[in-house]
Amino acid sequence: MVVTEQHDATRVGIGVLRAGGNAVDAAVAVGYALAVTDPCCGNIGGGGFMLIRTHDGRERFLDFRETAPRRATRTMYLDAGGDVRPGASTKGWLAVGVPGTVAGLETARREYGTMSRERLLAPAIALARDGFTLVAGDRVPIGGPRAQPGARYAQPLLAHTLELIARDGADAFYRGPIARAIVAASEANGGILTLDDLANYRIEERAPLHCAFHGYDIASAPPPSSGGVTLCEILNVIASYPLAAWGWHSARAVHYVTEAERRAYADRNAYLADPGFVRNPVAQLLSTQYAAALRAQIQPDRATPSAGVKPGLGAAWSEGADTTHFSIVDGSGNAVAVTYTINDDFGAGVMAGDTGFFLNDEMDDFTAKPGVPNLYGLVQGARNGIAPAKRPLSSMAPTIVTQHGMLRMVTGSPGGSRIITIVLETILNALVYGMSAQAAVDAPRTHMQWLPDALHYEPRALSPATSQELRAMGYPLRRVAQWGSAQAILVDPRTGALQGGSDRRVASGAAMGY
Repeated sequence: MVVTEQHDATRVGIGVLRAGGNAVDAAVAVGYALAVTDPCCGNIGGGGFMLIRTHDGRERFLDFRETAPRRATRTMYLDAGGDVRPGASTKGWLAVGVPGTVAGLETARREYGTMSRERLLAPAIALARDGFTLVAGDRVPIGGPRAQPGARYAQPLLAHTLELIARDGADAFYRGPIARAIVAASEANGGILTLDDLANYRIEERAPLHCAFHGYDIASAPPPSSGGVTLCEILNVIASYPLAAWGWHSARAVHYVTEAERRAYADRNAYLADPGFVRNPVAQLLSTQYAAALRAQIQPDRATPSAGVKPGLGAAWSEGADTTHFSIVDGSGNAVAVTYTINDDFGAGVMAGDTGFFLNDEMDDFTAKPGVPNLYGLVQGARNGIAPAKRPLSSMAPTIVTQHGMLRMVTGSPGGSRIITIVLETILNALVYGMSAQAAVDAPRTHMQWLPDALHYEPRALSPATSQELRAMGYPLRRVAQWGSAQAILVDPRTGALQGGSDRRVASGAAMGY
């Protein structure tokens, strides 16, 4: 089963599996294909995370998150008065972090795949060179957010770039002609990227983060992503509540989940950052004692104003020394969850010369100034401040769920700061409320991230009676447009049959299996 938010990329992954490749081979091919068919979000100019679980239970987590250039400084986006310069961290070459995707995909292929680089890049090269037919939901530069269905879109410059990578591997991107094009464009347009930044980029292999919930084992992203920690902190707090008995999106269920989210996001913003630069208090945040302490703060019939919620570890703790997701399961039971990003739609909005791909604006995920919201409204602390070669804090949460050692679910989503609550709700929908994979990813969502102090909800997420009850409890409700694009696979615990769900919020997606 392969589930992505672009049907041509899904077909590429299925083709690799049918040809005898494993889930990692398919993930690499899909990663490059999405760079062609979903250029707003799929990328070779950004970075992300890959979570791998083999059929015998071994796990690997590849961190190919972007890094800050060596010439980056903590105050680089502030004006002379110390205020954040609007747009400086989101558009243009100064917003670009050192990309990690090519290094990540090549490392995954070399260490865990079975097929050649040329074989896995061939479908993406063909899609770029020969073009692909646009369908509703495709997001390409010539069509904007609503490309005209039926048009054919070819990218010969990108095809040439991918051919260079197929021939020379990561060296083409980090030390060869692609690197030189990136740096030349950066220098000509006020950026700070250097050839050394690219040549010195390294991925990190980390241990996946784990927590337990209702008999399931949740494996997700560790720092520098906040995704796994925040997801697990929320799950720990709500684990003792009878959500199924209360009912999906009942006022009581929404209340307790929202209050857990509010507190977990406050902790996320204050404590988490690149583990190469700070000590993350993961054990404290995920302890059963801490979950109980947070539960004790929640009033049964009242919302807690976010102004009254502070990061929960207090003075007793001190420090020591646009995105896309896809899920894959192969015939042997190997599973891969990948979330990668160039941050905003089409990243920083810049291309390097004739390379044909967009560069990220990932520098906005750092704290430009403590207390000032970023692109996604996150109000983050000094621990996530900019530093050379540092990785900005992420919300990405590629997640794999097992039960009694058996694979049960692979999921993840784009969505900026809302990724965590999208993954949370997709898990709850499937494993607590018993929804199918498709229903779990399609169900309307709610979201609370501490600040701003508002409970966001999609159309049809709350009934009129539930909305009235939540307002009476003190919740500021804010109805907003739909968000995210969850891509999930469920495994039937009795038969092992695979069930895929591709979020219908993005019409071009597809779940395919055999």
